Amino acid sequence: MSGGSGSTSQRAGTHLETLAVHGGEPEAGYGGAVVVPVFQSSTYLVGEAGTPDQVRYIRWNNTPNHEVLHRRLALLEGGEDALVTASGMAAISASLLAVLQPGDHLVVQQSLYGGTFEFVWRFLPVWGVRVSWFDPVRPETLQVALEARTRAVLVESISNPLLEIADLPAVVEIARAAGVILMVDNTFATPFFQRPLKLGADVVVHSATKYISGHGDVIAGIAVAKDRDYAGELKFGYMCEFGGVMSPFTGWLLLRGLKTLALRMREHEKNALAVARYLEQHPRVKRVYYPGLPSSPGHETAKAQMSGFGGMVSFDIDGTLAQSKQVVNSMRLFKLAVSLGDCESLVEHPFAMTHRGYTEDEIYAAGLTPSMIRLSIGLEHQDDLIADLEQALSVMG
Repeated sequence: MSGGSGSTSQRAGTHLETLAVHGGEPEAGYGGAVVVPVFQSSTYLVGEAGTPDQVRYIRWNNTPNHEVLHRRLALLEGGEDALVTASGMAAISASLLAVLQPGDHLVVQQSLYGGTFEFVWRFLPVWGVRVSWFDPVRPETLQVALEARTRAVLVESISNPLLEIADLPAVVEIARAAGVILMVDNTFATPFFQRPLKLGADVVVHSATKYISGHGDVIAGIAVAKDRDYAGELKFGYMCEFGGVMSPFTGWLLLRGLKTLALRMREHEKNALAVARYLEQHPRVKRVYYPGLPSSPGHETAKAQMSGFGGMVSFDIDGTLAQSKQVVNSMRLFKLAVSLGDCESLVEHPFAMTHRGYTEDEIYAAGLTPSMIRLSIGLEHQDDLIADLEQALSVMG
């Protein structure tokens, strides 16, 4: 890397906490700056004409803020290279389009984030890609779903909003035997709690808007791959031509957010477990979705392949759609808003908000209910969060 970078640092340590602070930094630094600066330039000088490998342009994803992020994220997820994008959906769409052609077949899990659902079920078929679904909790359903033209499988490590835990080792075994690419959306777990590439996945994607940033002030995406050539094609082919690139300042904010990832995820998880335990014993709560509870169907799978359970909690009230909306609207400390992974605790109603793009038949088939409420547990004191839930649930009588 030009501009005072040299080789990347070998002093970054081996533990995730250290890599999140120092990983990918250049040996020579940047003019003595301890923190990587914001390189607010769209283009860079070339040594001489006729050397295209020296061309540095922001849309090519090869400016300093991009490159430090690429190296750091690859280290954190255990991949060979990474790509940062302008949004999580840019990362997902580019990663899929890089491997899918008209006539190909894609297999996805049934319950997906609303934006991903819209892309794979509404847009890809228009481009001649056939899509079918499987249940990652029952990996044998993937074997049934595979076809001769299947090119890729897409799964969420922790599903949104049901908090299902994909049996990744089993899914990896089936995908590898069939010779198809396995992509894992690791947004909810983050590399702090799970590293799908180490379990055998080929590509990991994130909405970095969430926990990677952690402060609710950016929109960004990430794709990390085992195959360096595939990652290069994403950078200099699909994302360069699609133009969904990340700004230098956004890259700087992500580098800042990564430094506290380990601290934040520990606190998110601690608060989430306390909230989940409270909800589990509440008389007006019918079901709690949180893999950290021994009563959760995914608890044992999560313990086997993850180092923690995350900061997301969903639950069904014992009531109607109108009552669930009343509960959501009565919360005071929890902010009614989409997104997740912020320092602030957020609440949303999947049936009416993030998953409204599903038809009624699709949303019921995916296992979502009108009475479901999703919580992104923040960094406030758990007693205050529980008190807010207590007063909100009391509106049902």
